[in-house]
Amino acid sequence: MNFDLILNELSLRNLASNEQTAQQIMSEFIKTIKAIKAQGVKVNLRTKDNLYTIIIAPKYPIRRWLNDTDEVERVFIKTLATKTPFSSDIANSEIQDIENNASLSEFNYQGELAVGLGIAYVLNTIAISFLSEECWDCSRLELEYKWFNKNEELVHEIVEVIHASRSSHVQEHIDLIQQIKERIREGVDDGVELWQRREELFPNLEFCDAVRRQLENILTGQLELQPVINTLSQLQKCCENWSNGYFNLDGYSIEESGESKPTLDKYRKERTFLCLDGKERLFERHVKLRFCNWRIHFFAEKPGKVIIGYVGRHLPTVKNRT
Repeated sequence: MNFDLILNELSLRNLASNEQTAQQIMSEFIKTIKAIKAQGVKVNLRTKDNLYTIIIAPKYPIRRWLNDTDEVERVFIKTLATKTPFSSDIANSEIQDIENNASLSEFNYQGELAVGLGIAYVLNTIAISFLSEECWDCSRLELEYKWFNKNEELVHEIVEVIHASRSSHVQEHIDLIQQIKERIREGVDDGVELWQRREELFPNLEFCDAVRRQLENILTGQLELQPVINTLSQLQKCCENWSNGYFNLDGYSIEESGESKPTLDKYRKERTFLCLDGKERLFERHVKLRFCNWRIHFFAEKPGKVIIGYVGRHLPTVKNRT
């Protein structure tokens, strides 16, 4: 499951007056999504209609914009995970009803039906807008929420939806993004799912092929599952914040150890793992998992990237041959 961004379709009601302005709006839109992805999440952009058919200036759909923009922006949009309609793959009848205007509840923004903003509110996620009007230049929006209570009385309520149309707005939502990441992470049932979602949950971590079997062998309810998830999460957070210098785990809630020279002299091979680039590396650094006798061996390759080489029981040492 990825982080859902919900497109505010109302931000398309006033087209850009010309193609140049539309290109500027698209660039800001891409910067906003990139700022969210920079928090270590993979995103789905949910839209009411097909993204490529969206008109951003007179006779100028995004499909045509792709021909005019630079390669970086073009590749980003083409590789962005998009889902249409809004309710695609969401097992929630309320979301489907809101989208089809068939719900007992309704969301309005300044008197206009606001489907995308309403869905973002229900999902407790971020609504994203094209910066096409001044009213979208804010990090939060107020909606009128109308719904029928159990006595079939119409209730009016003002609610707030989290919103972004600039990369600077995203900085105000860091805590929410982290909460959503944790909520997604808590849904992992076993090691098979953990492996399948590794890029989503730990985008800065690269896993050696051998780790696949090690993770997939972790069963539902197994004691080691949550400690593995927690440790990988801490490594991910540290990697996100690693911009230069040594990969330092001080201040994080995990305990790192190295290997003694006698252990490396005798068991170096057991700590050498084949990486995805075809190179074999020594994975001396490791983290001790709490509550179990497991270790995660890692290699800090460069700022923003850490390779996971082993997840499992304590490897043999000169003092302990387990």
